[in-house]
Amino acid sequence: MSARLDYRILPGGGLAGEIVVPGDKSVSHRALMLGAIAEGETRAENFLASKDCLATLDAMAAMGVAIRRPSPTRVVIQGAGLHGLRAPAGMLDLGNSGTSMRLLAGLLAGQSFTSRLTGDESLRRRPMSRVTEPLTEMGARIETRPGGLAPLIIHGGSTLHGIRYTLPVASAQVKSCLLLAGLYAEGETEIREPAPTRDHTERMLRAMGAELRQDETTVAVPGGARLTGTALQVPGDISSAAFFLVGASMLPGSELRLTQVGVNPTRTGVIKILQRMGANIELSNLHEQGGEPVADLCVRGGELHGIHIPPELVPLAIDEFPAVFIAAACARGETRLEGARELRVKESDRIQVMAEGLQALGVEASPTEDGIVIQGGGLRGGQVDTQGDHRIAMAFAMAGLRATGPVEVRDCANVETSFPSFVELATAAGLPLTARWGEQAPGQA
Repeated sequence: MSARLDYRILPGGGLAGEIVVPGDKSVSHRALMLGAIAEGETRAENFLASKDCLATLDAMAAMGVAIRRPSPTRVVIQGAGLHGLRAPAGMLDLGNSGTSMRLLAGLLAGQSFTSRLTGDESLRRRPMSRVTEPLTEMGARIETRPGGLAPLIIHGGSTLHGIRYTLPVASAQVKSCLLLAGLYAEGETEIREPAPTRDHTERMLRAMGAELRQDETTVAVPGGARLTGTALQVPGDISSAAFFLVGASMLPGSELRLTQVGVNPTRTGVIKILQRMGANIELSNLHEQGGEPVADLCVRGGELHGIHIPPELVPLAIDEFPAVFIAAACARGETRLEGARELRVKESDRIQVMAEGLQALGVEASPTEDGIVIQGGGLRGGQVDTQGDHRIAMAFAMAGLRATGPVEVRDCANVETSFPSFVELATAAGLPLTARWGEQAPGQA
């Protein structure tokens, strides 16, 4: 039997004080990848030392990139240049990180060497055809398991050519994959989005000297763009902040300040959704760090009400919906989400797993094909199985603030993939959480 990490949250807690959430995962991944193929040195401060980001770091190091870590949250990358990567000695294991696999597929499609990408059981179940199909259209040669699943074998020596591609589903990972491949393509690569998605890749490419062509729905990159290393300050991760925003906003009497949080407009859907539900969230000290907007967030607890979540906010909050569902469960009235089919192919089927967890805590939650309907009103104590999904684990930890009895959240070890200091920060802010290791039942891995 293997060990399993569980959370236990007692009722009666509250959130107060000031916290600093760790660095943004999306920006940390991109700093490593773009820094590796830039010329010169890239220094990233406030780097997120999570399992996902370290998987990317290890992959770049395996391809000959010199990376130093003077401290856990500082990385110094000696760029190898656009064509300076070397063939890794073996398969690149990316753990649970879908961002690593999808973005690296684009980066590696234009290399002279063959590479093999794999990951854990969860990652090997996630759809990769959404990147392999347009990459193949660009001229890449990629082998997958049936159904477009990893491991991926990306053959070297392919000549890529630029394409015009319209994303069938709004996805920053697919967009970024194609932008990275476009750096190695002949001509221009143009990507059109059905809705805005996070633009960290575009911002960092421009900061490193690439000349992009961009409007509200389209971004294009020329092949052969030369990148120059730079100094980057990674903002606090709004996806990590989201759990605290929800926890404090749904509990009257709470008052919490989160400092230096990234408020990139392609990521602030969770703030706008919570504010529409009645949350008291104020932004102050707005400024830029390394091309990314940053602010301090002050949230005060009160009464929330259910809403029909506007479709235009769905892609701007896609990673934060587990936390939003907890707010909906504690709100007055009905909350309805549609147009979020993407949630079914994350680290877990987040629509189904969240619905089952809410039902276990006494909430009427009805999953639909592309969303969920939640009847708010409150939570009772109970036991929730996260299916190993880090964001579901942290969301239900915050649910304990409003439950009438203890909440047991099972299988939380994967929180390390995105937020290694979650338990420490949450308990310091007032969440009565205890983390404990237990035995995992056979077949539950």
